[in-house]
Amino acid sequence: MAGWFELSKSSDGQFRFVLKAGNAETILTSELYKTKSSAENGIESVQKNAAQEERYERKESTNGKWFFNLKAANHQVIGSSQMYASAQSRDAGIESVKTNGATKTVKDNS
Repeated sequence: MAGWFELSKSSDGQFRFVLKAGNAETILTSELYKTKSSAENGIESVQKNAAQEERYERKESTNGKWFFNLKAANHQVIGSSQMYASAQSRDAGIESVKTNGATKTVKDNS
């Protein structure tokens, strides 16, 4: 099964989206947006940028966990991954975003 985006509204009225892999695991989480249309633009940005290797910023946190950010052409962070135990797992997460990020399926839970 292919991945999908889920768009939701937080308790404070802001919007966010997550990208889910085909197994329903969250592989990318956006920051909060003030408007639904801004969150939808974020989804479009993921769809455009997910396949491009140079858009990924690979990082290690201070606690030794690994994660990545997906950035737009203007270097703004579009979304961030969960924390991974190894760099290898983080890189597998990036591959999953590359595979699933172009999906046009958006489940609007807002």
